[in-house]
Amino acid sequence: MRVAVAGCCHGELDKIYETLALAERRGPGQIDLLLCCGDFQAVRNEADLRCMAVPPKYRHMQTFYRYYSGEKKAPVLTIFIGGNHEASNHLQELPYGGWVAPNIYYLGLAGVVKYRGVRIGGISGIFKSHDYRKGHFECPPYNAATIRSIYHVRNIEVYKLKQLKQPMDIFLSHDWPRSIYHYGNKKQLLKTKSFFRQEVESNTLGSPAASELLEHLKPTYWFSAHLHVKFAALMQHQAKDKGQSAKATKFLALDKCLPHRDFLQVIEIEHDPSAPDYLEYDTEWLAILRATNDLINVSERLWNMPENNGLHTRWDYSATKEAMNEVLEKLNHDLRVPCNFSVTAACYDPSKPQTQMQLVHRINPQTTGFCAQLGITDINISLQKAKEEQHLCGDCEEQDDVQSNDSGEDPSEYNTDTSALSSINPDEIMLDEEEEYDDSIVSAHSDMNTPSVEPSSDQASDFSASFSDIRILPGSMTVSSDDTSGSPVGKEGNRGDPVELGDGKDLTKVPLKRLSDEHEPEQRKKIKRRNQAIYAAVDNDDTA
Repeated sequence: MRVAVAGCCHGELDKIYETLALAERRGPGQIDLLLCCGDFQAVRNEADLRCMAVPPKYRHMQTFYRYYSGEKKAPVLTIFIGGNHEASNHLQELPYGGWVAPNIYYLGLAGVVKYRGVRIGGISGIFKSHDYRKGHFECPPYNAATIRSIYHVRNIEVYKLKQLKQPMDIFLSHDWPRSIYHYGNKKQLLKTKSFFRQEVESNTLGSPAASELLEHLKPTYWFSAHLHVKFAALMQHQAKDKGQSAKATKFLALDKCLPHRDFLQVIEIEHDPSAPDYLEYDTEWLAILRATNDLINVSERLWNMPENNGLHTRWDYSATKEAMNEVLEKLNHDLRVPCNFSVTAACYDPSKPQTQMQLVHRINPQTTGFCAQLGITDINISLQKAKEEQHLCGDCEEQDDVQSNDSGEDPSEYNTDTSALSSINPDEIMLDEEEEYDDSIVSAHSDMNTPSVEPSSDQASDFSASFSDIRILPGSMTVSSDDTSGSPVGKEGNRGDPVELGDGKDLTKVPLKRLSDEHEPEQRKKIKRRNQAIYAAVDNDDTA
């Protein structure tokens, strides 16, 4: 199965699908699935734009609304997670996932689905320690604080994902798992993004929560975005038992959707030929959602997840065989995700702009039906009740945090927050500076003397090879001796040796090639930022 993976989409659906069509023309066959790693921007109308954490002057409609209205349809099944530049009010309608447009599926705050037998999981948002232990208390209309905290990862979602026991094929996150840079070409990464150095050397770049999930889930592939650079790594996990073979995770982060940037990668992934070619629910995940339903928190109160420390009657919410059978009964043994997309908000009309469109906290019928079928709570209904009773949202005065420490732990599970480590936080890049750098230099790897409209025979062979075999990953997968000194990579093999997988193929042999606009040569010297709007700095807290 040919799977395309995109980095930060930034609302550029037309450009991404055009690039996929180009890849299909140049590659060995059609693409079966598109995975997007956040900043998708499912903006339906002007009200949605006001819920996106970018300055007002940089809010542009982009092209998603055409897919929402039915004017266009996604040519390939598209699955995405949320990032930190989203139409948060739209995604909030679907906390457990759902269709944002025909053939475009959102995984939810956290979620797991299957397609052609391939198990795909993901978590939306980025990590911030000061919001990590809060409930999902935000709802429209957002204020200056909640428009940012709405996309911060919460411990409840990580806790649910850590209940999973069955193998994971693919996992998506927007920000990188912390420490993953020790398993790839760290020297090249720091050459490309020199301002990462302080956080890399102090091992504080990335999300500790994602790192925890990486260690627990051990997926075959992990894809991320957020930091606007392409980076590959191979993480060898330690085997739990002596008789078991150690698992390995192939990590790939991708750039943002702009010309001459490495924002897209097409890979071949093994699938079950007998599995259906439609999207399916995952029984283990649904059983976990049912088991953890009572843990839903819609308050701003800080809290910890249950654990085996003598203070909780239950701490294991993993799915039992009986619980998964109950799920199958509730779904009438039909795991197919229903194609029940419906329009819940007015769609943008270029001929009739609605600058004063009212912002409404909506209940989505997809979520209503899903919750009714499984017997779980719609977070948005709980939020509306809490809003009526306690005035938690809107323009009311912000409540003081009531620090609850049910587990007897320190106030935070993680003792570092990357937002306070330096004047430039790599988790949330100061993009105005990055854009200035990119515009002046374009890229150290932009092949400025090489046109891409009609590649030469050498280029064509490189391009074809980069989309042929999933075992052939980018040259940046190579870890040299000076990269691995003091890093975990050196524990698993001889330092300086090329990284190889089970089939013995050298990962340095075939470099990945980027896809870009066909009319590229005329634009080499200076790239005009089509979506410069998205990259303006919001503030020092959440700007990547």
